[in-house]
Amino acid sequence: MSQIITPDLNELAGFLVKAKKQTYAGDGREIEPQRPGFKELEFIDGDWNYRDSYVGYYCAPGQEVVRFQGKPVWAMSYDGGIVRSDWGNLNLAKNAFFVLKQALSQVNESRPFRGPSKVWIGNHLYQNEVEGDITRFNGREEISLIDKIIFEQKYLGGLIVPKWKTKK
Repeated sequence: MSQIITPDLNELAGFLVKAKKQTYAGDGREIEPQRPGFKELEFIDGDWNYRDSYVGYYCAPGQEVVRFQGKPVWAMSYDGGIVRSDWGNLNLAKNAFFVLKQALSQVNESRPFRGPSKVWIGNHLYQNEVEGDITRFNGREEISLIDKIIFEQKYLGGLIVPKWKTKK
């Protein structure tokens, strides 16, 4: 059986926290996208590489991929954004994305997916529910202004386990 590269989960969690704080949540620099029309952010630290790729504004699906020694080892997909009734409300969207970045900057190694379970940022409430762990998870986050949901998004992901060859 070929050897499969399996990252140390604690190292992966630590890297994810650093990467997420340095990219979208930290207003990281955009790089040339692999897919035209997408926005992409990248963070590299030694053998680790993180890329966040998304498209759109009011509704912006995307994917994060972590590579270790050049091989993809972890991924997360997300989809959602500003609730449909508020598409076109630029001020509301800017405020919601400011709140989202503030919440995502509070990512930690025990939940290295998105933001904390619950946090107030000004008069906005960010909430995040997740099931699973770094190896396989799914979750939902939302931002409310007073008592009205203005942003909602689902996400899922986990480790990438490739097919391996066996000797006959």
